Parts: sequence; structure tokens; C-alpha cells
Amino acid sequence: MITNRLHRPIDNAPLILFRMFFGFLLFAETFGAILTGWVRRVLVEPEFTFSHIGLEWLQPLPGNGMYFYFATMSIFGLLVMVGYKYRYSLAAFTIMWAGVYFMQKSSYNNHYYLLLLICIIMLFLPANRYASVDVRNNPNLKSLAMPWWCSGVLILQITIVYIFAVASKLYPQWLDGTFIKLLYERPDHPQFLQPLFHNHYFHIFIAYMGILFDLLIVPLLFWKRTRTVAFIAAIIFHLFNAVILQIGIFPFFALAFTVFFYPPDSIRARFFPRKPELENTAVQPFDNRKLLLYFFVPYFIIQTGLPLRHHFIKGDVLWTEEGHRLSWRMMLRHRQGYTNFRVVDKETGKTLRHNLTQSLTDKQRAFASTRPDGIWQMAQRIRQQFELQGKAVEVYATSFVGINNSPYRQLIDPRVDLGAAKWDYFWHNDWILLYDESEYLQKPPSRFGTP
Repeated sequence: MITNRLHRPIDNAPLILFRMFFGFLLFAETFGAILTGWVRRVLVEPEFTFSHIGLEWLQPLPGNGMYFYFATMSIFGLLVMVGYKYRYSLAAFTIMWAGVYFMQKSSYNNHYYLLLLICIIMLFLPANRYASVDVRNNPNLKSLAMPWWCSGVLILQITIVYIFAVASKLYPQWLDGTFIKLLYERPDHPQFLQPLFHNHYFHIFIAYMGILFDLLIVPLLFWKRTRTVAFIAAIIFHLFNAVILQIGIFPFFALAFTVFFYPPDSIRARFFPRKPELENTAVQPFDNRKLLLYFFVPYFIIQTGLPLRHHFIKGDVLWTEEGHRLSWRMMLRHRQGYTNFRVVDKETGKTLRHNLTQSLTDKQRAFASTRPDGIWQMAQRIRQQFELQGKAVEVYATSFVGINNSPYRQLIDPRVDLGAAKWDYFWHNDWILLYDESEYLQKPPSRFGTP
């Protein structure tokens, strides 16, 4: 029976080891954000941030507050790693990280979202029942086993990420290497690799290897005969991305999940040699069927549904961005373009001057120029700023955007007052203009320039 297999006790060594990796990565992500200047560039220097829509009140702490905020999170990460006050430490980190995640969108990576999801999952798992400070302080917590589903939910989560990453790559400009070309032909890559990175066949190779890796890595890790080869391939693939693309902790985060594909006894023998075998100890029964049924089943239904929602929204997600987030659409497109905002006084009908966009950072300006939600949020902010001056205004946007260096197309209906427009969370916003896919994915002219 599937139910019996889900609740079958296994050695908890993989979960304990993952907790250690996970806690260290939480520390590395947050403390590293301070050291690399990410906190300064994204949360300290800007006058405001583009929060998720509906959470505009969620803004960075003033002054040096965000440095202390991230330093505190890094401490919680270390506490998770050593298993001290595990659930309190992880709950505090999760709440604080959720704040950071919803606080800004101009500098966005999918692993920020994945990190939040794994934090939530790990809150419900008995990851502090061995090799932890909690067990040392309270030996009654100690356990050598866990139900199989504790590994299963984490395997399922990373499988969902890979499956939808494959599906999202099945579009023309990935398959013909166009986006890979943009990704690798940047001047900041090492000089000795430039000839390779400018080779069209290399672009095609990377495009299809990315699809094959995402498609096959989970099945190959499950199969004993290919597991070691798959693990070596994962190391090469993720380290290559970590060095060349510099995408933060995600490559190491993805590698950490491989511990759940190996037999628990082998993880115990290699990493916890003093840990007794389950056969030689009494295994306590687990009563967690309600948790699995009432939390994790609905959770994974939502996780499966969210990446599919863009299929039910009018227009192509690559153009409209509606349904793009929370869908594992990772590193798929480069948007370039510009947007000019025109402010009209409702009383006089005169066009008013404003310089609000000049206060944005480069990343914020790109976000507020090329992404529909960024353009809408900027228009809302402009309207609110004039309202503070006692003026009722209309805000119009002239916006031209190209995807992956395709010719620019008008993105926003210039006749719509974005200051009065509402944001539709679930369906298409009609003020986002639509085109046939072939119209905005065609190759740019050879002498096409950026306005």
C-alpha cells in the first residue's frame, strides 16, 4: 500500500544532514548579501522598493536597519544548522525572509522563492531529532528514524521545480539558442572563454543540455545504476552555473537535495558513523498522517497549479509576464525597452512635469520600464505623489519593449490612465497590449539599435 510506504520508518540521517547544509546556506545567503553589497544596492540605497502588489507598505528599514536585519537572519541560519531552538529559529528566519521576498521585485531570483518554500516545509519536519543542540539539551527529543514521507516531500518539491523548468524552456528562442547567446556573450565573462561563448554550436549545446538535465536528473538519481553518474553530472552542471552565471546559492541548494536520493543507511554510515542502525534500536511510532493529508496534500496541489495558471490567462506569459512568478520560469528571457510617463492635471488638462523616475536605481528603472507590473506600480506611485501635493492627475505610459533583442513593440495601451487602472491578480489586464507570438519573437534587424 502507498500509505504504508509513506509512513514506513527509515533512518533520519538524510534529513539531519540536509538540515546542516540548509542552515549553512541560509547563513551564506543572508550574510553573503551584506558582504557582496546586495543589501546596500537593493535595500539601502533606493528611496523605496517595488514591493509585491498589495504589500506596498512593506518597505526596508531606514538607515542601516537592513544590515542588522540580514545579520540577524544569518544568526538564525547558523542556529538552524546546529539545531538550537530549531523550530523557533527557523520560524523567525522564515518570517524575516518572507519579508525580504515580498519587499522588492527589481532584483529577483527564483531561488528566493524556493528558499521560502523549503523553510516552510522544514518547519514541519523532525530535522532536529539527532546531532543537534536541542537533543543535547533535551535527550527525550532524540530519534533515529523518520517516516519516508519526510524525504518524499522534499524530493517532490525539487521534482516540481525541474519539471516546470523543462516545460518553460520549450519555446523558440530557447530552442534556437537565442537567449543562451544573450546570456553568454556578455563582456564580463572570462576573456579566455569568450571564443567558446560566442560559438553558436555552444549556445545550442547549452540550450539542449539544460533541457536534458532538468528532465532526467531526478529519474537518474532515483535509479541506483545511474545515481553516481547523475550526481557527478549535477556537480559539474551546478558548479558551472555557479561560477559562470553567478546565481547565488541555488546551485549548492539544488545539490543539497541529492542526499534524499541515496539510501538512508549509506548516508548514516558515511556522515554519522556513530549513529546506531535502526535494526538495533526500538523505533517509536509516528502519528503524522493528518499533517501529510491536511497540509502537504493541499500544499502540493497549489504548487502544481501555480505554474500552470498562465495557460488560463489571455496572452503569452513571455510578453505579458502575467503568471510568470511562482512558476519556475528561470532565466528564460531578457526584456529591454523604455517607458515614458505622461502626467495630466485633471482640472486643467495640462501636462505636468515630474522627475520621480530619475530617483530610481538602474535595476529599478529597468523594472519600471519593461515589466507591466513595474510600469503600473510606477504609475500608481506618480499619482500618489501628486495627490500629496493636492493635485488630481492622470498617468499615461508610452512603453516599448523587446524580448531577447527582438524589435520593440508597444507594451501598454497609451490611452489608458494607469493611475486609475486596477491590477487584476488572476486574469489578463486589458491595458497590456497583445500580439501574435511570431510578432514579438522574430529576429531583430541586423542594424537594430536600442532607443
